[in-house]
Amino acid sequence: MNILETIKQRKSVRAFLKKDVELEKIRTILDTAKHAPSGVNMQPWQVAVVSKDRKKTIETQMIEAFKNNEPERIGYNYYPIKWEEPYKTRRKETGLLMYSTLNIKREDKEKQFNQWLQNYTAFDAPVVLYFFIDSHLEIGSYLDYGMFLQSIMLTAVELGLGTCTQAALAQYPDIVKKELNIENSKILLCGIALGYEDKEAIINSYRTPRIALDDFVTFHQ
Repeated sequence: MNILETIKQRKSVRAFLKKDVELEKIRTILDTAKHAPSGVNMQPWQVAVVSKDRKKTIETQMIEAFKNNEPERIGYNYYPIKWEEPYKTRRKETGLLMYSTLNIKREDKEKQFNQWLQNYTAFDAPVVLYFFIDSHLEIGSYLDYGMFLQSIMLTAVELGLGTCTQAALAQYPDIVKKELNIENSKILLCGIALGYEDKEAIINSYRTPRIALDDFVTFHQ
């Protein structure tokens, strides 16, 4: 597979086979992604690979926190405080596309709630990668981190694996840091669900649209 095909094939996978991911593949993914660029070679990434009992312990606590309406404590603002166009519409369309694919009606709040809970199980992926960054680092390091995350996802595709990057897995960082013995000063950026895609699952059948090139590019000579 060439890089053009890999980029276009990557998608957010939300249903996985009950199949373990080989440790050697995980190591290959991370060992490849570490070659992502970073300003003055800072390499700000810090990764925890979580599976099996430890994964279950964390997700059980997250689900309980969400059900108990505990306030989210994500360490940074992922989304805007005020949604404006065109992002407001794109966000709404994406949610409607997923729910319509699953045949979940707008008025069916219980099914919507249960679907959201799947975020905290990482959609039952066998592996979750948690990503941390030192809190004193600035925006440039977050840009670097994005390139690292993309490298992970593309390498996973190359190795026949699916991923889903999830900000939801950073909503209760205290739970994760306590279970993984991570310093409180670290910021939990996000998690990535990692596993073998269940290609028969209906939720994996939809793809979010992309805007046309001319809608975001201008050429100047």
